[in-house]
Amino acid sequence: MTQPLLDHRITGRNRRTALALAGVWIILVLLLVVLDAAGWIVAGLALFTLPALWDLLSDRASGLRLTRQDLHWFSGAKADTIPLARIKAVRLDRRLDLSYRVSVVLHDMRRIRLPQDCVPPIPVLQDALTHAALPVERHLFSLL
Repeated sequence: MTQPLLDHRITGRNRRTALALAGVWIILVLLLVVLDAAGWIVAGLALFTLPALWDLLSDRASGLRLTRQDLHWFSGAKADTIPLARIKAVRLDRRLDLSYRVSVVLHDMRRIRLPQDCVPPIPVLQDALTHAALPVERHLFSLL
């Protein structure tokens, strides 16, 4: 087995998610107690924290592994392996919320979008892709 060029793994149960969730809940309680906000408004805002709470409880793993032969990603029950010989380019689209959407463009012009939660930090990913001799296309502020 060859040494991976990039091996990125993350789980839903991490410190960043827990701190963000705790911070939002503290703010919601302060809104309710100190500012006497309406309970239905606070409950409505609390609904937006349910995906983060689910990530903490389920501890779903995701990640991306790049070797000299293939690119493998997994996110929960979804996974795929793409041989590097089939990849024409990797497209990095910057979105308006300043996040990136990563698409693998195959030689037959099909695009495979990688799930957001399995993508490593973009500079790390771009360096590994360049080291693997894969063309990287960067597009700023793509709406599609």
